[in-house]
Amino acid sequence: MRRDVFQAIADPTRRAIIGLIALQAMTPNALAEHFDTSRQAVSKHLQILVECQLVKQEQQGREIYYQLEVAKMKEIDNWLEQFRKIWEDRFNQLDTIFSTIKQNKP
Repeated sequence: MRRDVFQAIADPTRRAIIGLIALQAMTPNALAEHFDTSRQAVSKHLQILVECQLVKQEQQGREIYYQLEVAKMKEIDNWLEQFRKIWEDRFNQLDTIFSTIKQNKP
């Protein structure tokens, strides 16, 4: 089953996992040490991130390491860029309005 990327990153635990593995590949046990939850819960979050292709797993001996799928994150960033420009334009307009109000204040 393919999950929605934005539903996956809406969860704060999954965002925290992404933040941790962005720095270095980690095992589920190493990740679980950072959370007040079970290893099984962390593994479920990892599975969702793998299904969304945000994270990939790599077998190294007996351990499975999870690492960030940078290309997928870049794809999301590119999609968000269109909205970033809209937000920046609106904030600039708001700044202009506030400046005008401030200048016209006695």
